[in-house]
Amino acid sequence: MRRYFLAASPAAQSGCGPAATPPRSRCMSDSRPIGVFDSGIGGLTVVKALRDLLPNEKIFYLGDTARVPYGGKSASTVERYSLEMTDMLVDEGVKTIVIACNSASAVALPNLEKTLSVPVVGVIKPGAQAAIASTRNRHIGVIGTRATIKSGAYEKALRELDPKIDISARACPLLVPFIEEGWLEDDLTDQIIARYLEPLVREGVDTLVLGCTHYPLLIDALSRTLGEKVKLVDSAHNCATAVQELLDQFSLRAPPKNNGGLEVALTDAPDNFLRVAREALELDVGKIQLREVLPGTVKI
Repeated sequence: MRRYFLAASPAAQSGCGPAATPPRSRCMSDSRPIGVFDSGIGGLTVVKALRDLLPNEKIFYLGDTARVPYGGKSASTVERYSLEMTDMLVDEGVKTIVIACNSASAVALPNLEKTLSVPVVGVIKPGAQAAIASTRNRHIGVIGTRATIKSGAYEKALRELDPKIDISARACPLLVPFIEEGWLEDDLTDQIIARYLEPLVREGVDTLVLGCTHYPLLIDALSRTLGEKVKLVDSAHNCATAVQELLDQFSLRAPPKNNGGLEVALTDAPDNFLRVAREALELDVGKIQLREVLPGTVKI
């Protein structure tokens, strides 16, 4: 069981804070930030989608750059890291949490949904829903990190929506390092993508779920390999839409005239990928804050 040792804020005391159980009829708007976390900085693709869709919302982004990547780690380790990151976001006073990491969404979301004191959204269910709506031949491809693909989370989510759907899943562990090097328009990147995706194309997928929040940065390169035959499902965009729906459901939308903004905190100094994300996403991340991870503070 998880425990929080937080003093109740005025908002919580009034029934409009993290401790309140939504929906809350007395709280028609909420100016607190949306909390977003990822294993590194790839989740800034989700932040970009949120900023475009909900410009008046404040966003607090937490990237676990000290322990990136999560994709090659065990399920128990990813769950522990995710619990630590979400505890840190709760301490920041966020009104909802977005898990902008497919690996964390795959293995940690069920427990987080039960234990967090604020609503939480992952990236897998929205992506699965969009893929089902997109496919014409009912054969969907999924690419992601080893942890995401090994978890079978997308297969489970897709088959809950359509038990007879055909699914071809493929781990693509080399893509994230290439993206973080900034090789978004590079012949070698195109060759790696072709090597990973050609089997899926041969198997007949007509829709491909980008099961990693880094992957939207490769939309152009992926499209060069797939052409117009395969529809790409961007988990970042669909996650932002799911967040909008959740805010409306629980009356958590910021006031219309609220000044939206973005704060970024990392658990280690930023590397080259922050520059890549800034340039590719055109995000103003401002001054980067550092947050120390304190392992052992979370009780499961």
